[in-house]
Amino acid sequence: MEDNSSWVGGEVRQINDRVISVQLLVMMFLGINFLLILTFFKKKSFYTIARYILFAVTLLSDSLILLISNILYLLAYFNFTIQVWLCIIISTVLILYSIVTPVTLTAMTLERYVAICMPLRHAELCSQRIHVHCILIIHGLSSLPCIVVLSFFFASASLSFHGFYIQKNVCSVEIFIFQKWQGHLRSAISQFYFLVMVSIIVLCYVKIMKVAKMASGENKKSTWKGLRTVILHGFQLLLCLIQLWCPFIEAALLQTNFLLYINVRYFNYITFILAPRCLSPLIYGLRDEMFFNALKYYALCGLYKKPLDI
Repeated sequence: MEDNSSWVGGEVRQINDRVISVQLLVMMFLGINFLLILTFFKKKSFYTIARYILFAVTLLSDSLILLISNILYLLAYFNFTIQVWLCIIISTVLILYSIVTPVTLTAMTLERYVAICMPLRHAELCSQRIHVHCILIIHGLSSLPCIVVLSFFFASASLSFHGFYIQKNVCSVEIFIFQKWQGHLRSAISQFYFLVMVSIIVLCYVKIMKVAKMASGENKKSTWKGLRTVILHGFQLLLCLIQLWCPFIEAALLQTNFLLYINVRYFNYITFILAPRCLSPLIYGLRDEMFFNALKYYALCGLYKKPLDI
């Protein structure tokens, strides 16, 4: 890859294998997500089923995170600077939807809990009217950490910073942090959220496990499938939680070994930002029979006929 290069700031910056690998992964995940989103919007029967609506919210959120994080990755790699006010907007959207995804995963786990443990109330608690309220609540809860971070940021970046918002910098979420305690506060809020979400998922797992042991026949098969879905949601949430610790590890490495810092940061980006975004398609896009049949139908341009009966 030695011939691949880009002109940046008056010098040639090599485009290495890592950059190309990231672009291939992002394009692949975005392509898969686009096909899944298209499948959801093409089949009207999915609009009335809670788990598919929440699945679509997760896909849209993950796709937005992939797109924005990749743009920031490329800007940072090529040392391309943008004005601070624009970076604030981009970073705020990234922070918001980084929280929307795990909150939606928790809502999906609760939906599975209601479907398995409270089947008689499932239709009532997962009605179309509730769907809209649920999406609004998800975004409302996810926006609270953003509001806190932005409040302290604007209080710190007061008028004493003359022309701060029109300065040009390499865009990063760390732009919101002026003092160490602001980073610790952001991490504490996020970890509180994830502690609550992990507690909910563990509680749902225990409840579903009890039902699974008492179930029989088709109910037992369906219950164990729901249990495996909850486990996958828990694993996906764990990856998102580890992502919160990455900045602290990277900051410590930056002070000791710069080369190791670069390698670890690349590993963290692949493992804890890109990888969790491919699990949603695996959990519902491939494991859910109804959705998978519809996916095959649209992916094969109608040659697969089974979804017509959905």
